[in-house]
Amino acid sequence: MKRGWRRLRHLAYANPLYGLTLGRRAPTEIRGTPPEVWPGDEAVGRAIVEGAIAIEDSAELHGFDWLGHLRAVSNDEARHRARQLTTAWIVAHQRWSLPAWRVDVIGQRLANWFVHYGALIQGAEKGFERRLLASAARQARHLARAAASEAGDWRSFLAIKGLLYAGVCLAGRERDLDLGRRLLERALAGQILPDGGHVTRNPAVLLAVLRCLVTLRATLMAAHVEVPAELQGAIDRMAPMVRCLRHGDGRLALFNGGGEAPETDVARVLAQTGSRGKALLSAPHSGFHRMACGRTLIIADTGAPPPPGADADACAGTLGFEMSVGRQRLIVNCGAARDPKWRTALRSSAAHSTVVVDDVNSSEVLSLEGLGRRPAHVIATRREAHGNLMIEASHDGYAHLFGLVHRRLIHMIPDGGEVLGEDILSGRPAGGEGRARFHLHPTVQASVLGDGVTVILKPPRGRAWHFKVQGARVALRESVYAANPGNIRRTQQIVAAWPLGEEETTIKWRLRRHDRDV
Repeated sequence: MKRGWRRLRHLAYANPLYGLTLGRRAPTEIRGTPPEVWPGDEAVGRAIVEGAIAIEDSAELHGFDWLGHLRAVSNDEARHRARQLTTAWIVAHQRWSLPAWRVDVIGQRLANWFVHYGALIQGAEKGFERRLLASAARQARHLARAAASEAGDWRSFLAIKGLLYAGVCLAGRERDLDLGRRLLERALAGQILPDGGHVTRNPAVLLAVLRCLVTLRATLMAAHVEVPAELQGAIDRMAPMVRCLRHGDGRLALFNGGGEAPETDVARVLAQTGSRGKALLSAPHSGFHRMACGRTLIIADTGAPPPPGADADACAGTLGFEMSVGRQRLIVNCGAARDPKWRTALRSSAAHSTVVVDDVNSSEVLSLEGLGRRPAHVIATRREAHGNLMIEASHDGYAHLFGLVHRRLIHMIPDGGEVLGEDILSGRPAGGEGRARFHLHPTVQASVLGDGVTVILKPPRGRAWHFKVQGARVALRESVYAANPGNIRRTQQIVAAWPLGEEETTIKWRLRRHDRDV
């Protein structure tokens, strides 16, 4: 129903007469320029000036994030190139079209225009500033009409950002501030969970939203506009949640379609929050646990999949985990990809370090986006005693098809030199096979010993680890690692397989640092 109404609205927006309703009057100047919270990359800016980087007709182009890179170059040639590209866009996109006039793209574009306004108009030819402001005013009018009904996912924060920036910067658009604040309050309540996680359970989305909120706060403060308590409260909750989902290398864990994100980006966002809250160890609303002893870290997915409407990129990775030692990732999930050939495969249970029954997903992965059938109950408990950390979690994603419940126990000893695990499938299966998969980071070398149940894991730095399993046969298989969409690397996975035929089958596994072996 919502998609049907959206299509009707889009038909109305595309009508040539709609442009007449956006008006022609425009302010002659802006009231101020928002702060540049995220400086651009001078090297990228120089490449854009020289034509070494092509800015294709995509959401990236239409959002104008590249203006920051040109501004970082800080010379007349870069400013001329910025005006040239901006003028070309204004001429080509006077009328509504997608994706150029999608509300989140408009929001990002307006924010970038206002932030870099001074650099854009410095030395500009007569008429450029007038054209720029006229286009901005038209976009702001459309954004005010469409923002509430168009954006429903995390990108709604970008549309809200555009409204608030228009309210701060454009004379006559002050009412956009009130609208933006109302939409912001609604989006925060609907998307940010009490423990600071995002409803998608995607670490990369969480970081992107936090970055947007930090930018909004800085702009409101610079404009001497009161920062809503809900905005500040969300930032304070989200920063410890991002830290919960960050590995020792400073980058993010791979869950529900998210990429690692560069270490510098994660650090900058956290620094800008001003929050000193430590990483959450248990996030019951988001469904994650963090176990850290010594230099060893495990981040485990112990929550139900995201709800319908927030599950476009969601994965069937329930009870999957990742493990790192210092800055070295050891056990990983496979990540995510934009390419349709890879996208569905990387959302499967088999692409995660978890247990799979007969190569069937624990949640039904729909081919375009979202999940169908999914676990009805996902339960997790945490215990800590004498420095030992223990997590026990279960899900019933295989109950409907196989009559099975998967229960996983992970126990880490105090110095982090040993991790013990159990995977239990309980119920009355009619045959079949269980497979526990442990995907390895591409930099880790692996070899199976002659006993057929032990694997030696050798990272490029630091000590080797021994993986040993009881109750299953072990093999090394090919795998892939997509730390960021578009960057797929070959790697390996440990597959521990065992037959199902009893009421309950259990395998036990152990990861032990080499210096602990005798």
